[in-house]
Amino acid sequence: QVQLVESGGGSVQAGGSLRLSCAASGYTYSTYCMAWFRQAPGKERERVAAIYSGDGIIYYADSVKGRFTISHDNAKNTVYLQMNSLKPEDTAMYYCASSDRKLSCWQLTRPMEYKYWGQGTQVTVSS
Repeated sequence: QVQLVESGGGSVQAGGSLRLSCAASGYTYSTYCMAWFRQAPGKERERVAAIYSGDGIIYYADSVKGRFTISHDNAKNTVYLQMNSLKPEDTAMYYCASSDRKLSCWQLTRPMEYKYWGQGTQVTVSS
């Protein structure tokens, strides 16, 4: 059984940092594209970062480029999202998601293309 569990969310002042973790179990996550999505109230779910070790390509949304860093630890079967210089507009529920197809992340842009999801972790940034 595949499970993804996020942690590391919380409340932080603008300009601060948080590190989110996504622990995967039941499969080897690095075989597939792993992505971080976020969703704020009244907004569509947005992919903010993705990583696929099969081709080494890393994706960032323009809104977070230069501030967020996605990484993984294969030994721990865990993917991370380091978030620096946080802004109030980064406030959202953040979700870890995994594809079940061996495709590059650039081919997987929509939430419907990810089979496995974590429960989400809330990030709140105060001005």
